Amino acid sequence: MPRPLRVAIVGAGPAGIYAADALLKSDAAADPGVSIDLFERMPAPFGLIRYGVAPDHPRIKGIITALHQVLDKPQIRLFGNVDYPRDINLDDLRAFYDAVIFSTGAMADRALDIPGLHLDGSYGAADFVSWYDGHPDVPRTWPLQAEKVAVLGVGNVALDVARILAKTADELLPTEIPPNVYDGLKANKALEIHVFGRRGPAQAKFSPMELRELDHSPTIEVIVDPEDIDYDDGSIATRRGNKQADMVAKTLENWAIRDVGDRPHKLFLHFFESPAEILGEDGRVVGLRTERTELDGTGNVKGTGTFKDWDVTAVYRAVGYLSDKLPKLPWDVDSGTVPDEGGRVIEETGAHLRSTYVTGWVRRGPVGLIGHTKGDANETVANLLDDFAGGRLHEPASPAPKSVDAFLAERNVRFTTWEGWYRLDAAEKALGEPQGRERVKIVEREDMLRESGA
Repeated sequence: MPRPLRVAIVGAGPAGIYAADALLKSDAAADPGVSIDLFERMPAPFGLIRYGVAPDHPRIKGIITALHQVLDKPQIRLFGNVDYPRDINLDDLRAFYDAVIFSTGAMADRALDIPGLHLDGSYGAADFVSWYDGHPDVPRTWPLQAEKVAVLGVGNVALDVARILAKTADELLPTEIPPNVYDGLKANKALEIHVFGRRGPAQAKFSPMELRELDHSPTIEVIVDPEDIDYDDGSIATRRGNKQADMVAKTLENWAIRDVGDRPHKLFLHFFESPAEILGEDGRVVGLRTERTELDGTGNVKGTGTFKDWDVTAVYRAVGYLSDKLPKLPWDVDSGTVPDEGGRVIEETGAHLRSTYVTGWVRRGPVGLIGHTKGDANETVANLLDDFAGGRLHEPASPAPKSVDAFLAERNVRFTTWEGWYRLDAAEKALGEPQGRERVKIVEREDMLRESGA
């Protein structure tokens, strides 16, 4: 009797779980069957949904319900708190599996090439997001002394950062934020948040719903300068061809013409301001210099040579995420991705790295919403299964599932399981119950491991 197809997936965020789901729905799942092991360096699964989505966005976190249903399937095992390549590397994985899919996502900040980047008070948005989302591997405190703050970028991460900085700690208390984050935000002195975009309203990358949510807080006054509402032929074409871009532009137009209210925290959305330099004195941020830009007819912008200094003492860069380089895989330094064709990893020679695949942000860069990852996974899995049907996968030396457990035990790797996630989940919900909250996130890795029974 033929054994099941054995597949390892490195990364248990949405991309990896969608890939597992695609495998489970394939013809191969019926004959000869599939056996899938997910490896995740965090003690808990769900990747960016747990450690990248703002805590006041429970709607997006609802995706976890659908991912749960996948991980509940008996053909899937979860190995949490297992780091690639420290605990298990590509050669190790090849000994146990017919194929390996990497879906490690992107959690680092993309670089921004302007002077003053390393001043005290200059921060990467990804680090701040990890702090307020209770990531176990970042410091427990965050400096929030600045009364005036700049956020660079016009995507949803920039909005998340600006909104968390502008809201009060008590507004966020009903969410899952851990006590150290609540205490940190309680001490936050920010009264003015300035969000800067290099291009115009039609080019903003906000989701319409995310943008409108800014205005729902009773403590945040959203302000748009009427002079920043400008469109050229390229911008008009963008609005006509993209419903979301049009909705974003309409929302910004409505905010630009209304009277400024008296909510205590002011959140300014600036367009046509390109960051040129973070200004410093004695090693600390004392301002931001931007160059005014103008549309060039195509929807792109050009500099005008007119500069303005903004009185801020903290700057957050939200200009995109970057994936970590994966050892033993080819790497495109410019895009921060693994070169591929249809999810098949491609070496410098142009040949497919046998039995090795990628999906999600490590494949195509940090673009698109979580749902876009599903199509990515389907394509990758279709090509993996095509290689399987064509006899192009290698034969692992030790395909029995128990071989993996024995390997990790021999390495003294303390790993969590899917059953362990249920225990951690219950512990977090129990912490929230006395306060009428759905959960309180457990932060310390050791506490997560203990609650998971590892």
